[in-house]
Amino acid sequence: MLLTNAWDRAQREKALEQFHLDKEEFQDRHEMLVSSLERGKITLDQYFDRTVFYRPRPFTRDEFKAAMFSLSQPCPEVLEIARKLAHSSKYLMGTINNESRELNLYRIETFGLRDIFDLFVSSCFVGLRKPEEGIYRLAVEITQKLTQECCFIDDRPLNLEAAQRLGMQTIQMRGAASLIEGLHKLGVEEA
Repeated sequence: MLLTNAWDRAQREKALEQFHLDKEEFQDRHEMLVSSLERGKITLDQYFDRTVFYRPRPFTRDEFKAAMFSLSQPCPEVLEIARKLAHSSKYLMGTINNESRELNLYRIETFGLRDIFDLFVSSCFVGLRKPEEGIYRLAVEITQKLTQECCFIDDRPLNLEAAQRLGMQTIQMRGAASLIEGLHKLGVEEA
C-alpha cells in the first residue's frame, strides 16, 4: 500500500494490453505459476518463459520486464506516513508481502524501502504467502513481539482475517486519511 500493487490483476492487464497478449491464455498460464514465482521456487525469467516467451514475440524479454517493473508506482502520502513512523524510532517496522524475488528487490531498492522497514517477510524469501497464517506467524516469531503488539495493514479483507486470527491488530488500507485514523485509534502517532 506504500506502492501500487506489483503484478496484480490490474497491472497484468495493463501489460497484456500494451503487448497485445491474449488475456485468457496468459491468465491460465499465470495461475499455474504464480504460487511458485511468489514463493521463490522459480525465477522471473522462468515465469516469463512459461507465460509469455513460450513462443516468439515481437518484443524482448527486457522490454516486457521493464514494462512490468514500471507498473510499480509510489503512493506518496502513504510513503510519507511510513517514513515518519520509521524515523520516529518508536516502532519496529516490517512488511509482509507476496512478490517474486526480482520484483521485490527492485521495489525495495527503487523506492528506498530499507530506510522504512527493519524487516522484510517476503513470500519469495520465506516460501509462504498471504493469506496463509504461517507467514504472519513467522513475522511475529522473527520480531519476538506479542501478536497483540503488532498491527497488520492490508487492502484485502482476506489477508486481514488471517492476521486477526493470530491476535494482531489490523487496519484495512483505504487511503492515507483512513490509515492515519486507524493508527490513531491504536495509539500510534507518526511523528
